[in-house]
Amino acid sequence: MRRWLPRRLHHGEEATLVEHLDELRSRVIVSVVAIIPAFLVAFIFHAHIIKWLTGPLPEGKELVTFGVAEPFTTSVKVSFIAALALALPVVLWQIWSFLAPAFQPHAQRVVFVSVTMATTLFACGVLFMYYVALPRALEFLTTYDDDLYNIQIRASYYYSFVALLLLGGGIAFEMPVFVLALVRLRVLSSARLRKNRKGAFVILLVLAILLPTVDPVSLAFEFLPLVVLYETSIWLSVLMERRWRRTWDEELLEAGTS
Repeated sequence: MRRWLPRRLHHGEEATLVEHLDELRSRVIVSVVAIIPAFLVAFIFHAHIIKWLTGPLPEGKELVTFGVAEPFTTSVKVSFIAALALALPVVLWQIWSFLAPAFQPHAQRVVFVSVTMATTLFACGVLFMYYVALPRALEFLTTYDDDLYNIQIRASYYYSFVALLLLGGGIAFEMPVFVLALVRLRVLSSARLRKNRKGAFVILLVLAILLPTVDPVSLAFEFLPLVVLYETSIWLSVLMERRWRRTWDEELLEAGTS
């Protein structure tokens, strides 16, 4: 089994463009192969997944479909999104293995830990959006001007909205990990994060707007956690910089003597 897996290059190991492309192709194949069984499992249990995604809907609201094929295509869409979530650790590992040779060995350990923590925080972000932000956003959207309209919620649109919102929340919760990884690699610093705070808030607001947020409620529940996560990243950077300073000095000394 091991010989079928792509071999990860070591740092500094020379390889031709063809060898890099062949490795990339192999890792894409591994990722796709991981998604296929995940899709089959998700499709078998798609009824349970659909019921779970429908949970945040306000009481009394129901989903409708239009067209003969929409129930089937909706089930396929939901199963595929669930498969991507199930296969995420494998996909992240393949991405990391392809990029790892570009980093020094100590940096590789940093990135590896960051990827592991990012997977956990992604799940936390999805749960936060599902249990906190999504119910309030749906309550606002599905009752707005309901005395003027016969509001019907189309299933395919609903699941696309929910999936993008959960995905955005999961990615947003990974911010501290990526910031700490960049600080550890000395790309960023806590001082720079403080200095660029206002500009960062504008960027975070734009990111929140780019998500499927057509109402102020969901926008607020997406933007405010981003601000909290950014501030948390600053304070974590301050603490970890003190811890990593001795390591940085040792690395600088080793680089000067080599």
